[in-house]
Amino acid sequence: MTEETPGFEEKPDVPSGATPDDAAEAVENSTEEDSTAPAGDASSQKSAGTAGLTAQLDQLRSALDERTGDLQRLQAEYQNYRRRVERDRVTVKEIAVASLLSELLPVLDDVGRAREHGELVGGFKSVAESLETVVAKMGLQQFGKEGEPFDPTIHEALMHSYAPDVTETTCVAILQPGYRIGERTIRPARVAVAEPQPGAQAKAEESDDSENDNE
Repeated sequence: MTEETPGFEEKPDVPSGATPDDAAEAVENSTEEDSTAPAGDASSQKSAGTAGLTAQLDQLRSALDERTGDLQRLQAEYQNYRRRVERDRVTVKEIAVASLLSELLPVLDDVGRAREHGELVGGFKSVAESLETVVAKMGLQQFGKEGEPFDPTIHEALMHSYAPDVTETTCVAILQPGYRIGERTIRPARVAVAEPQPGAQAKAEESDDSENDNE
């Protein structure tokens, strides 16, 4: 058993009787083996490390996509919730305002009758005009005029008659004005209506035909 001398590298085996060229070739072969073996190990380790990083990156991307999808769903649900709340808030407000104004309609009717009879004077006139201004700001609109066509969706016919000067069912008198808030009708206009006299339309058509024939 021999002891290695510190500080000296192990020399390659050289056959006895070898020439100096043979010894140099043995040293080169030993050096190439030492240098090529670790290079292959490093390359395989690098490939394994790259594959591991790629797998981890794919996992992170998948997790990120899932979290992004969850966030988008939550945002959509929140937007829908806000729209429902806003719609319900507007509806509740409209119902509350309509209920309040419905209670004031008899007062407005009294104001209208007093104006028609010339009794809207003095302090009562100022109060009445202030009330009408307030309800107008709250969105209350009056409708119903004489001479307009009868519409059963916004008119309520309380009186009915025939008239020779109308060609369709027409509101000939407004007995009580109607009121609305936006598209919501609080009270239909109560009216007296007149229809064309039976046979009047046929007579008018016959008269037109005879005039055309004479021409």
